[in-house]
Amino acid sequence: MRPVVEAATLLGSGKVQELKELGEATQADVLIVDHDLTPTQQRNLESATGLKVIDRTQLILDIFARRARTSEGRLQVELAQLKYLLPRLSGQGVSLSRLGGGIGTRGPGETKLETDRRRIATRIRKLEGDLERVRSGRALHREKREAVPVPTVSLAGYTNAGKSTLFNRLTAAGVLADARMFATLDPTVRSITLPSRRRILLSDTVGFVRNLPTTLIEAFRATLEEVADAALILHIVDVSSEQAGAHVAEVYRVLGEIGAASTPQILVLNKCDRLAHSEHDPQVLGTRLLAQARQSSGASAETATPAVLVSGLTGEGLAKLFDLIDQVLPFDIVETVRFRIPLRDGAAIALLHEYGKVRAQGYDGNLCEIEVEAPESLRRRLKRYLVRNSTAAVENSVYK
Repeated sequence: MRPVVEAATLLGSGKVQELKELGEATQADVLIVDHDLTPTQQRNLESATGLKVIDRTQLILDIFARRARTSEGRLQVELAQLKYLLPRLSGQGVSLSRLGGGIGTRGPGETKLETDRRRIATRIRKLEGDLERVRSGRALHREKREAVPVPTVSLAGYTNAGKSTLFNRLTAAGVLADARMFATLDPTVRSITLPSRRRILLSDTVGFVRNLPTTLIEAFRATLEEVADAALILHIVDVSSEQAGAHVAEVYRVLGEIGAASTPQILVLNKCDRLAHSEHDPQVLGTRLLAQARQSSGASAETATPAVLVSGLTGEGLAKLFDLIDQVLPFDIVETVRFRIPLRDGAAIALLHEYGKVRAQGYDGNLCEIEVEAPESLRRRLKRYLVRNSTAAVENSVYK
């Protein structure tokens, strides 16, 4: 092991020569490096080995491109690919340094490299605008869901942990379930009923992976917000994997990056059908995995996180999972609060009358002041109008 990374090629000259000889012996076409490479390192490795070099990020992007099915998924993947490609254009070969000209360029003095860079930058701006509209649309859908007391429960976990198989078992949704990395990219939402007769929305999302590229986290922000805004996260773990502890740590890290670290969680230990019977103690396994996660990440993890053993393949443990969701998921608690709403937002006022119990109402200029018994879902929807110190404020309100 070299004490310092080689700046020019990442690997030492001896290892590079060894890879070249191995490639020639096996007649390989591609060299895949499980590490992020700079454009210079990638170009130097290709030159030294005579092979096409793909680093970790490019491989993940290629897999995502193959898995994307919806227009939103394709937009997200294309944006991540272009952001990855932009700083690497100079290493794409002499074909990008020819003189260019024609419509959209500055004339024959502009190189094709400069033209490509400008076109890619223009395309990135368009994709970012399109995805911002997608994000706004998702936010609008979430606001509509939050208007009624139907909490959202999101499945999150390392890729290939069995999330889609479990999702199909719980909802009969029929989404693609495949033993491949990132088989699911686009979120799917289905309604299910708990034993308490409460209805919830269950959301299946993209799987996480170690060292998930930053460009992907940014591109899939609209999708990952479905996890961040959930009332409860079902953290799916492949309990039969030898790397389960490290996978738990990585999922905790990504949840922290998207602002979902404080969201209540249930550790769902999936694929229990692969375990020996003596290991069927969910709380012991959960505590062990969380301890391994702390050791792997160096961060603290909540050891009191409830755990349940299930099998998405056989259906074992699903009844216990439903009961645990019922216990952990907070009810749509009703509290008496006060809102100050502009008269121009008649829809917000109508929502309070439709889903809350109005106790008093008055007017102050262009504002409508309403004291109402409102469920938590409605308070979240209209939190921008919520008066925090409602008890003191009501004493001096215009409708006292």
